[in-house]
Amino acid sequence: MSINELQDEVIAEFSDFDDWMDRYQMLIDLGNELAPLDEKYKTEQNLIEGCQSRVWLQADEKEGKIIFQAESDALIVKGIIALLIRVLSGHTPDEILNADLYFIDKIGLKEHLSPTRSNGLVSMVKQMRMYALAYKAKQ
Repeated sequence: MSINELQDEVIAEFSDFDDWMDRYQMLIDLGNELAPLDEKYKTEQNLIEGCQSRVWLQADEKEGKIIFQAESDALIVKGIIALLIRVLSGHTPDEILNADLYFIDKIGLKEHLSPTRSNGLVSMVKQMRMYALAYKAKQ
C-alpha cells in the first residue's frame, strides 16, 4: 500500500469517532498493539529529542525499504508513534521524504494534543525523515 492509501485508511478509522475521548482510546489501543522494542534499542542514541515523554525509535533498512520500530513510556504518545510507523514503515527513503502527512491534520491530531505532545509529534516525524535521509545517503 502507498503512504497515501495508508493515510486514507487511518482517516477513515478515526472518522468513525466523533468524540475525542474515543479517539484517544483508539490511540491508546494502537499503542498497546505496538510490539515491544528490544531492550538493546532503548539507547540514548535512539531517544527522540523534543518529546516530553521518552520515545525510542529504531530504523533498519531491508531491501531498500525502511522498517521502523519504536516504544514510548506514555500511552498516547505510543499510539501516535504507532500511527506514524503504520503509515511510514516499509517504504523507501524517497517515499518517506516526499510524503505529505496530511492525515495528522485530517484526524485533528495536532489541535487535540497539548503543545508539548504536539512538539513531540513534530520531533517524531522529523526523526523518521532524518533516518530516511541517512539511508538515502548510503544508497
